Formats: sequence, C-alpha cells, structure tokens
Amino acid sequence: MVTTASKTRRSFLGAASAVVGTVAGGLPVVAQAAPAAQGAQVIKIVSSFPMTGSSYGQTSTVVNAIRMALEEASRKAGDFVIEFEALDDATAAAGKWTADKEAENANKALNDPNVMVYLGTFNSGAAKVSIPILNAASLVMISPANTYPGLTKPGKGEANEPDIYYPTGVRNYSRVVPADDLQGAVGANWAKKLGAKTAYVIDDTELYGKGIADVFVQSAAKLGMTVAGRDGIDGKASDYRAVATKVRAAKPDVVYYGGITQNNAGKLLKDLRAAGVDAPFIGPDGIFEDAFLKDAGDDAEGVYCTFGGVPVSAYTGDAKTFAEKYAKLYGGNPEAYAIYGYEMTKVALAAISKVNAKDRAAIRDAVFATKDYKGILGTWSFDPNGDTTLTTMSVNEIKRTAEGKLDFELIEVVSAG
Repeated sequence: MVTTASKTRRSFLGAASAVVGTVAGGLPVVAQAAPAAQGAQVIKIVSSFPMTGSSYGQTSTVVNAIRMALEEASRKAGDFVIEFEALDDATAAAGKWTADKEAENANKALNDPNVMVYLGTFNSGAAKVSIPILNAASLVMISPANTYPGLTKPGKGEANEPDIYYPTGVRNYSRVVPADDLQGAVGANWAKKLGAKTAYVIDDTELYGKGIADVFVQSAAKLGMTVAGRDGIDGKASDYRAVATKVRAAKPDVVYYGGITQNNAGKLLKDLRAAGVDAPFIGPDGIFEDAFLKDAGDDAEGVYCTFGGVPVSAYTGDAKTFAEKYAKLYGGNPEAYAIYGYEMTKVALAAISKVNAKDRAAIRDAVFATKDYKGILGTWSFDPNGDTTLTTMSVNEIKRTAEGKLDFELIEVVSAG
C-alpha cells in the first residue's frame, strides 16, 4: 500500500496538468485550474492542506484524488464549469500547517464570490481556525481527514465546543471520516487486547493529538487499565531523552502517542527505543503515512496504527477500482486519505448539481442533506452535526514485506459504532 514520499512526488509531477514548477526543496507547486471558457458560468472549489513539508506525501495524493473526481465529471456540475485551486496552509519555515496560513486561505476563499466549497482541512487544529471564518459567509467545508470530536460533537471536547466555531448558529462544517471519539476507543481496546494493564500516554499538545490522547485515557480507564504517566511534548525539540527516561522508569505495558508525524513522532519513538523502552507503541491515523516510516526508520517495525477506515491494500469493490485507476493515472498508490478526498469531492459536486445556482447557503444545506449516499466508501449519510455515519475502523501493524521494506499491514477491522 505504501509508496515513498519521493515516489509520490515523482508521480505527481508526471500527472498531466497537475503541477507546474518547483519551490524550495524541490517540491512541486500545485497548479491552478485553467480558466473556464469566456462567458461560462463558473463555480470554484478550493482545498486547504499542508502542501509543504512531510505532509505533502499524503496531501498530494488527496489533491490528485480531488482532480480525479473533477475530471470524471468533466469539471462540470449542473450548468456550471468547476474551477479548482489547491491552497497551501503550511510554510517552509514551520514544515507544517500554521494558523496564520490557514486564516489567510479561509479569508481568500471568503472574499472570492466564485468559491462555493472549501475542501479542508487536513489538520484538526487548522479547522478550528477556518470554520468560524467561513461560517459567517455560509461557506460549506468538507474535510477528508479532521478527526477531533470537539469540532462537531457536543460533550466530546472543551466546554465551549463545538458552538464556539459556529457564530451564526448554523453548521457549515462536515467530514467524511469518523471522529476520534471512536478511534481513541479502538486504540484503547487494542491495547487491552495486547494484554496491557498499564499505559504511558504522550501527545503533541495540538488539538488533534491531545484530543485523541484524552479519549484513549478515558477509554483505558473504562477498560480497567491504569495510566502510568502522561506527557505532552514539544514537536520542535531536538530530543526526547528526558521523556524516554520517565517512560522507562514507569515500565508501562504499552506506550500510546496522540499526534502527527510532523511533530517529531519518529524521533520520539527512536529515543524511546534507545532508552530501552520496548513496550508496544500505538498511534492514531496521524502517523499512518509514509512520512512516519521515513522518520522512524527501522524502529517503526512493530508499531500499531489505528485508522478510520482500512488501508489501501485491503480495498475491495469500488474502492479497489479507485485505487487501480489512481495508480494508472499517477504512477503510484494513493495514501490513506486520498479516497476520502475523492468521496468528499463527489459529494460537493452532487450538492452543486442539486442546487444549480451560485448560492453558498443552499449548497451548504445540500451537503448537509446528504443521506444514504452510495459512494466508494459504502452507503452513508451526514448526521445533523456534519459527521459521517461510517464507523469502520482498522488496526494496522508496521511490518516488513517480502522485499524487506516497511509497510502497514491490516491486522483487524472493527465497527466502532
């Protein structure tokens, strides 16, 4: 299933009209769509993901999948020609998304009267920035990857969540991936299945990472497990030897990490192993990507990752057909969230076609009215909160293939509903 980030970048470069030029570090620049023919009615869709830094290996495949869905529709929806622009909410200096860039992207979309759909974000913390900005303009958001429960679910996050993100009182944000109140519980159940009685929990202090770590802690307690320690790390630190020493002293049965690869997850794992901590390491979908394999190196072997879906290698039916078509077009396999990028684009196009007017509020309402949608993820609906009714989760282990490379292997599929 996994392709290296460099291979993904090469295949992305090779896709017709997908990219032009390069930026510092050799990363391709996603091209804007060609303007529509003069006189044509235009609706614009934009995406906002980190297209700079190590997330690019994942997000480039999401953007490719968006383009696939648009091309299959001949870049049309109803009486409108669809233009698409992929915005970058990361900076080279940060190497990941930043609040300033995400706010800049949201305001750019807000002020473009042709933009009717905002596809994003990739990181839950970024969604926290853009949802209220776009809510004021009734501009619908659809995310392929945000999983923090507090963005949508009352009682699942902070006391003022999710209402604080919706100043108009009307929801404008939806997601096609299951949230972390389900995934965190799956992680705890897997720890219990491994025989763990104690766990040491570490998070990267971001909205997503801390949130899913909190869910793991709550779920572990219900299962009778003891949290032997809890730490938040600085994603820019040069090493985590001090944390590793504390973990070694606690002698936990498992270590759970809540966070993303880009906050030094690989380095954390390396320092734990160097300190003699050999307990199973469990992480969420934030490390379910090629970038983690690269950063963690040989120490990644044996790591468990949960994910709101199944890995590409386990696709069947329409999902398998999607992956095969993707590979033919782009010369490499999609990463985990590409299929969600494809699905959300199809939903957006269906909503635009249904409304057949340049009306943000009406398109938002049409997206939220998605019921019994028969897509490549199965048949599903959006609930009133904007959450998908899909609950399929998987546990995956990083193992060596016959060729000696590290890859994610499906261990178990569960329904977390």
